Amino acid sequence: MNARDRFVATMHYQPRDRCPIMDFGFWDETLVIWERYGLPCECDPDAFFGMDPQWHVAPVNVHLFPAFQHVVIEDRGESEIVRDGEGVTKEQGKFLGSIPRHLDHSLKDRDTWEKDFKWRLNGKSKERYGSHWQKQLVRYQNPARDYPLGINAGSLYGWIRNWMGLEAVSMLVFDDRPLFEEMVETVADCIIESITPALESGVKFEYAMMWEDMCYRAGPLLSPRVFKQVLVPQYRRVTDLLRKYGCDVVILDCDGDMSKLLPLWLEGGVNTMFPIEIGTWGADPIAYRKEYGRDLLMVGGVGKRMLAGTTDDITREVERLNWLVEDGGFIPTPDHRVPPDVPLDNYIFYLNEAKRVWGRGLPNLKPTGVVDESASSEDRERYSWHLGQ
Repeated sequence: MNARDRFVATMHYQPRDRCPIMDFGFWDETLVIWERYGLPCECDPDAFFGMDPQWHVAPVNVHLFPAFQHVVIEDRGESEIVRDGEGVTKEQGKFLGSIPRHLDHSLKDRDTWEKDFKWRLNGKSKERYGSHWQKQLVRYQNPARDYPLGINAGSLYGWIRNWMGLEAVSMLVFDDRPLFEEMVETVADCIIESITPALESGVKFEYAMMWEDMCYRAGPLLSPRVFKQVLVPQYRRVTDLLRKYGCDVVILDCDGDMSKLLPLWLEGGVNTMFPIEIGTWGADPIAYRKEYGRDLLMVGGVGKRMLAGTTDDITREVERLNWLVEDGGFIPTPDHRVPPDVPLDNYIFYLNEAKRVWGRGLPNLKPTGVVDESASSEDRERYSWHLGQ
């Protein structure tokens, strides 16, 4: 069974040899720091850590096109002021700068919507498919393809929030509801028009990927009532199109406490939640399975903060989640990109435990790499004090 077969079987509750071994990814700074403690410099993390093939997404541009020109406005030493491809002016750190500080937004009202944004959401533009698309189609259509292939299905709220800023889009819902609804529908039109040629090409996509990040520790950024009225019908348009062409695993990336929106996403045809962030609110993929049954598919659910704890913590959590792994419809991964406070030794221990338990220790598992022992023993000891061994 290859990675493609294994993914399909897992997400359809079918027999399989083992669970996929996958990840969310890492902060860029994490890999830089880990190099000091034995990670080979500039290695391919997937290859080094022995992951199954993961996160191959067809390069169909469903976003603003053309993007705004990226401009560096001011260099402040450890940070810089830029205007990015979404027209957002922000201050971002050059190192350990995961979350930039938004300073201004190009989308402010109907005038800027019409002038600077709406025309960039023409999904029928052939330029949304790169010059190498035909060559990629040949690879994607190869019956021997051994990896699950995804297609980007965009965002109905998260993009608009980025373009306007949270405060402005929250006010827009009440100050100009028709404009908000027009924006959501226009974005959905763009997504549908952009991905339709790829779906009609005959390529079998194992999953679609959407992104929102519209929840935080206290719940959603948009009221469930407005979500149901405005977003759910547009989600359904997108997911109905995907299912028409056999893509029935629709993954949505949303951080925070998503519990109030989860049943509405299911109503809209979005059936796979990712990354099931544990957070201070104590989300638990096992509890979600007990509440929603097999209607809900999940990816994630392994607390990234737990990975900075002890090896006993890690083993307990890997073994606790195994019931859900064996039930199917769930691929465990860290609940966000692994931050730099997780020791490299901890992460390797976690992966080896995951391969032992979730991978059933089978010989078709890819081996985890060996760290460079020439790294400073003093640094390794200081960095790995969490291990508790």
